[in-house]
Amino acid sequence: MNDRSQRHKRSMEKLKAHVDEKVANAQEQRGLLLIFTGNGKGKTTAAWGTVTRALGYGYRVGVVQFIKGLWDCGERDRLESDLNLEVSIMATGFTWETQNRETDTAACQAVWQDAARMLADESVYLVVLDEITYMLKFGYLDFETLRQALVNRPKEQTVIITGRNAHRELLEMADTVTEMQEVRHAFNAGIQARRGIDY
Repeated sequence: MNDRSQRHKRSMEKLKAHVDEKVANAQEQRGLLLIFTGNGKGKTTAAWGTVTRALGYGYRVGVVQFIKGLWDCGERDRLESDLNLEVSIMATGFTWETQNRETDTAACQAVWQDAARMLADESVYLVVLDEITYMLKFGYLDFETLRQALVNRPKEQTVIITGRNAHRELLEMADTVTEMQEVRHAFNAGIQARRGIDY
């Protein structure tokens, strides 16, 4: 074995020991609170990927879409026939289109009832609250209402929250926070969103 191969082997041995130690130390089993935030694209897509994974194992999943629900959604269209998936959609779609605080608040509160029910149901393994960060930012949903539902949810239930500008207390509560950072976005160069790629 040459010198480069020996160095590589030693490096991989150290890496393996480090990973093995972290695996051995991870003893707790419970549901998680994951937050996908930031100004880059991919937050909802990442959440749907986790939905697909959970459904693949036969778990029950609930998805509540707070903003983009009336838009075409390839993931939702593909998965909605799965009997283990429940999707609830806020009836107004994009809040910047409606421009009506009362209507948007009422729509948020209505769909929140479905979210609250899912968050209290121990048979639901994963709940996705897609774009709920905007509901908090615009004041359509009280933060304490969400916080209490998250704190009191079943121990084995995982929740994914998506959206920009996640509330700082949510970030403190979360087990995992992933920030999507925009480096470049085709839309800003005048390129339309592409079916099957962007939605």
